[in-house]
Amino acid sequence: MTLFAPEPRRRSRARTLGWAFVIGAVVLGLLASFLPSPYLIEVPGPVYNTIGTQRQGEGKDAKDVELIQISGRETYPTSGALDMLTVGVQGDATHRPSWTSVIRALFTKSEAVIPASAIYPPGSTNEQVSQQDTADMQQSQQSAVAAALVQQDIPVPTELEVGTVQKGSAADGTIEKGDVIRAFDGTQLTEDVDASSLRTAVAKHGTSSPATITIERDGKERQVRVTPREQDGTALLGVGVTERYDFPFDVKITLQDVGGPSAGMMFALGIIDEITPGKLNGGKHVAGTGTITAQGEVGAIGGIRQKMYGAEEAGATIFLAPADNCDEVVGHVPDGLDVYKVATLDQAVTDLQTIASGKSTAKLARCTS
Repeated sequence: MTLFAPEPRRRSRARTLGWAFVIGAVVLGLLASFLPSPYLIEVPGPVYNTIGTQRQGEGKDAKDVELIQISGRETYPTSGALDMLTVGVQGDATHRPSWTSVIRALFTKSEAVIPASAIYPPGSTNEQVSQQDTADMQQSQQSAVAAALVQQDIPVPTELEVGTVQKGSAADGTIEKGDVIRAFDGTQLTEDVDASSLRTAVAKHGTSSPATITIERDGKERQVRVTPREQDGTALLGVGVTERYDFPFDVKITLQDVGGPSAGMMFALGIIDEITPGKLNGGKHVAGTGTITAQGEVGAIGGIRQKMYGAEEAGATIFLAPADNCDEVVGHVPDGLDVYKVATLDQAVTDLQTIASGKSTAKLARCTS
C-alpha cells in the first residue's frame, strides 16, 4: 500500500496546475476585453441615395431634404438609386477598440482592422481629423459638380486659389494665401484646370530659373517671379491650391454629418441623372464609390470592402468600383452584387447607360485577379 501513497498528491498537483491555467486564461481574457489596442475597426456605414433625400433636423423640425438641389437649370425625374456609401470607424484618436473586438473583427467578412495611425496620425486630434474630412467633402462636392458639367460639355471656368503657403518655401514671401494663380510662364490656368495642372507646369519648368507667375490679389493682377525648389526629386513652389469654380447654374449638395472625398463620383452621376432626360440608372438600385476630379478621373478610396457590404445590405445589385481598388475587390464581393470597375466618369456613365438599356454587359470592365 505504501508504494501507491504518492499518487493522490500527483493528482492533486495536476488539478492545481489545471485550475491555474484556467484562471490565467480567464484573467487574460478579461484583460483583453478591456485593454485598448493600437488599431481601429472599419465597418459598413450609412448609405445615402444621391438622387434621394436625407432626414435632417431634430424632433418636430425634422424633414426629408433632397441631397442634390438644382436651380437655374431644367431637371428631369429620376428613380431607383445611385447610392453613395460610407465607412463607420470603431475607435478614434483617444479611444481604441479592445483586443477582443479586434480579434472578432479579423474573422468578420464585412469588417477590417487597420492601424490607428492610418486615420489619426501621431499628434492629431479628433477635431483636426474631422475638420479635414469636412474640407475634403466640400472640395469633393465642388469637383463633382464640375465633373458632371464638363462631362455634359457645359463650360466651367476654373480658378486656382492659394490655400496654404509653406513657410520657408520658394513661394514664401512672394505668393500669399488667397491669391488666385491665373497663369504660369504664360500658360493660362483659368479653364479646365485643377491642382495637378499647376504641379505639372512647375515640374516641367524645373529649378534652374525663375518662373513668371500671374496672380490676382485684391482684385488686381500682377506678375511675380519665383524659382521652384527641388523636394524629393520634384520641383515645387511650396503652395497648396484649391479649385474654385464659376458654375453657370446653382447646384447645392445638402448631405450632413459625412466627411471625406470618396462620394465624388456618385454625386457627379446623381447630378448628370437630374439634368438629363431619362433615367441614367434605368431605375435600378446602383451603388458605388470613388473620388472625382473636375476632369472626371475616378480615384481610389479606403474601406471598399465595407462599402460593398453596405451596398449589398441596402439592396443594391450593381456596384461601381474605382479601377485602382480592384486588388481589394477581388475575393471580397458579397453574393448578389455585380461589380464593374471604372476609371473615369465617362466610363461610369457609359456603363450605366448599357446596363439601363438591357444590352449585354459582357464587354464592360470588371475587377479580375
